[in-house]
Amino acid sequence: MSHKRSGLLPGLIVGVLSALVSAAVLGAAVLFQTRLPAAVIAFGNGHPLSLASSLVVALIVALAMGAVRPRSIILIPVAALYAGGAMAAGQIAGSSIMIGSTLHTPPAERGPADLSDITLDNFSAGLPYAPALYRDPLSVSWAAWLYIAVAALAALLLLTLRVVRVRRAQRAQAAEAESESAEPEYRAPFEPAQAPTPKPTTDLFTPRNPTRD
Repeated sequence: MSHKRSGLLPGLIVGVLSALVSAAVLGAAVLFQTRLPAAVIAFGNGHPLSLASSLVVALIVALAMGAVRPRSIILIPVAALYAGGAMAAGQIAGSSIMIGSTLHTPPAERGPADLSDITLDNFSAGLPYAPALYRDPLSVSWAAWLYIAVAALAALLLLTLRVVRVRRAQRAQAAEAESESAEPEYRAPFEPAQAPTPKPTTDLFTPRNPTRD
């Protein structure tokens, strides 16, 4: 029956789609971040803005996977993997296009990124340089790994809460259905629990206490 479905397969499919959407949104945010006010970008060395992006990615992935009412525990670590992967993919994609557009544009003509910079040539040219930060020592790349860890942990916690709620609700429904099936048959007030034993009918012409001959 439908209430016994774990939601594993729909959760996996929806999770992949939401991770791709999150990566695309994050890549666009990385590419167009230069259009934001300088005070916003420089605030806290950019860490608050990047942490907020991590939470947005985790929220998109967790809400999308939770919408299928999952009850499979397997989806919980998968959601963390999807969110962390989407965070890394979005950062790499946005940085690749940004680096590629910088390589293809003379310094005198460089300006804020726009939609015309999103090309396959720019992505291919910048892709070898974008993942360099993740290959650096942890003392240098700790911030990038922190953003990935925050996204993964937030998605894990959000989907854990969702799975726990769904499992509790389904257990309560199962217990209610079982109690309803075990409920005794309804009897009207003053109706005896057992019908009285029918007495044999007597003939009007037969005496009540016949005597023996």
